[in-house]
Amino acid sequence: MFISKLDGDQLTDDQMTNLLFKGIKDTNETGDCIFVAGSSHAVKFRLPKAVELYKAGRAGRILFSGGVKWEGNQFTEAIMLKNEAMKLGIPEQDILIEDLSLHTKENVLASLLVLDRAFYLHNIKRLLVVTSHFHMRRLHLTLKTYMPSWIQFTLCPVKDQLTNADNWFLTDIGRKRVETEAKKLINYVKLGVLVDQNIDID
Repeated sequence: MFISKLDGDQLTDDQMTNLLFKGIKDTNETGDCIFVAGSSHAVKFRLPKAVELYKAGRAGRILFSGGVKWEGNQFTEAIMLKNEAMKLGIPEQDILIEDLSLHTKENVLASLLVLDRAFYLHNIKRLLVVTSHFHMRRLHLTLKTYMPSWIQFTLCPVKDQLTNADNWFLTDIGRKRVETEAKKLINYVKLGVLVDQNIDID
């Protein structure tokens, strides 16, 4: 069923699981750059995946995207990720940062200029995309909506502690995240902010 036809208030747990998680997996392709969306816990959960992909030779550069300064931190998400990546052995010259964006759509839009300056967009064939598993569907559709059509995406989802396909429904925090994300995704598609997608949710 197309996302635009869904009612976020009427979805079962299984349908929400399928909407956000089904079919999202790493297909092991190599790419031109690893694209990492920032978050309050990106250093803990998303950075290790990005470093793993880089050290496995899957891509030669990493772009950290995120301009939010979370409470208690003096640096933006992107700068925090860069600093920690360097401690883990990633050379500074292989790190790109975008530290203006405040949400997912801006992650993509603000990264376009950074990628163009680093590669020229017409040279980019594939990005490896790193974010939390439950957030990946929306980030992927945002990339498909606003990135050039010739760029392909390999999705490299990251598990966190409470919001995975097999446990989100076990805690109030996990349930709130998934229910909010499902409604947000459906609403953005219905508004035309994101391209629609046909997903088997049953």
